[in-house]
Amino acid sequence: MNKNKIPPKAYLFPMPVALIGANVNGKPNFETLAYVGIVESQPPLISIASYETHYTNIGIKENGTFSVNTPSEDLAEKIDYCGIVSGKEIDKSEIFDVFYGDLKTAPMVNLSPVNLECEVIKTINVKELVEVEKGHEIFIGKVVNAYADEDYLTEGIPDMAKFKTYTYSLNNYWKVGEKLAPAFEIGKMYKK
Repeated sequence: MNKNKIPPKAYLFPMPVALIGANVNGKPNFETLAYVGIVESQPPLISIASYETHYTNIGIKENGTFSVNTPSEDLAEKIDYCGIVSGKEIDKSEIFDVFYGDLKTAPMVNLSPVNLECEVIKTINVKELVEVEKGHEIFIGKVVNAYADEDYLTEGIPDMAKFKTYTYSLNNYWKVGEKLAPAFEIGKMYKK
């Protein structure tokens, strides 16, 4: 195999598509992000990286909370719209039917198959780590509550096949395909 040297970037495929919710000045605001990841499973910790100038960051820092809403394919147009326009210019509070959990300041989308209600436990500014003029703020949130509609569950667990989430990669959204193999099982068949 002949490897080509390509420009260094954070090539991870695919990236999740998530709608981040935060109250800004008392109103729900939403931002579409692909820089979302799992930090820890117990306790459940999620990281989001949002450009420091994004309007949503104001609410996250103001309230110390945010939500992570996993979209289904049928929400793609609205989710993309929330990533194109800024809450500084456009009021996004009426795009979705919103509900709140115990934290009271992390707006969640009713039509989203899975919602995570998070409390910020750590904020990191990338400018403190590397020399950049502008950068992302990384918010690490503890998942305080998780919500899912019964229609999207199998044996009490979110079922991707039922809610048809999608991913992001290189300026395109991609459908999630079929199951390849059971994790922690297929490797048992490997013989050197």
